[in-house]
Amino acid sequence: MTEEYTPPRVWTWEKENGGQWASLNRPIAGATHDKELPTGEHPFQLYSLATPNGQKVTILFEELLAAGHAAEYDAWLIKIGDGDQFGSGFVEVNPNSKIPALLDRSGDKPVRVFESGAILMHLAEQFGAFLGKPEDRAEMLSWLFWQMGSAPYLGGGFGHFYAYAPYKMEYPIDRFAMEVKRQLDVLDRNLSDRRFVTGDDYTIADIAIWPWYGRTVHGGAYDAGEFLDVQSYKNVIRWADEIAERPAVQRGRIVNKTSGEPSEQLHERHAASDFDSRTQDKMPA
Repeated sequence: MTEEYTPPRVWTWEKENGGQWASLNRPIAGATHDKELPTGEHPFQLYSLATPNGQKVTILFEELLAAGHAAEYDAWLIKIGDGDQFGSGFVEVNPNSKIPALLDRSGDKPVRVFESGAILMHLAEQFGAFLGKPEDRAEMLSWLFWQMGSAPYLGGGFGHFYAYAPYKMEYPIDRFAMEVKRQLDVLDRNLSDRRFVTGDDYTIADIAIWPWYGRTVHGGAYDAGEFLDVQSYKNVIRWADEIAERPAVQRGRIVNKTSGEPSEQLHERHAASDFDSRTQDKMPA
């Protein structure tokens, strides 16, 4: 579309704007239907989907368990394509109707935690793990919040216009591609003399960044690897490859996953043994 658009004095929502997720978008919050959330036996109840934001939390849970912490969790599948995130039970845990959402029942009173960065901080502080050295805390927090601020440009901006918009538009694709490449360059320069994003310690900053930018340089984000010339970011690739080899990452990335190879889909996770017995290739047809 090349014709010029003149915004009205007051915007009103009159129709869906098209694209893959148009039916889920609306300018108001709140529940659309009554639906209680399921509850398992473990201290932590996670309601999620294996998007990059969802993978952050399941990877951290698996890393905590691998490190010997009492972080057992139930991971329940939220099908955002079906609008599960607008059910009344989910909205009670996350009023913003986005995955992931966590209900922490490990204390005397259940605590809700929403926003993936907040969940990572909540769990890392609770277990005293993956926070890095105390003297590096400010640096770790800076990179964690860098990711939280940058992801909307990669996902909501570039991803939407490159992959999901109803038609291709040069200006927004160019605008967001430029910003994504700038972010990749920021990360690549930082990793030029660091093993992980804050130095020698693997932290929740790495866990937050990897599902977004590791996936991007591995060519999986929106099938845009060639378009973004991801192979030029050698330091990011080296870092992403190392994290991808961690067993806890390999487990966490498939929890609540509903696409790809059946052997890499674990729709719900309620026990460590589920990775061996309940991936989709082992479930009845």
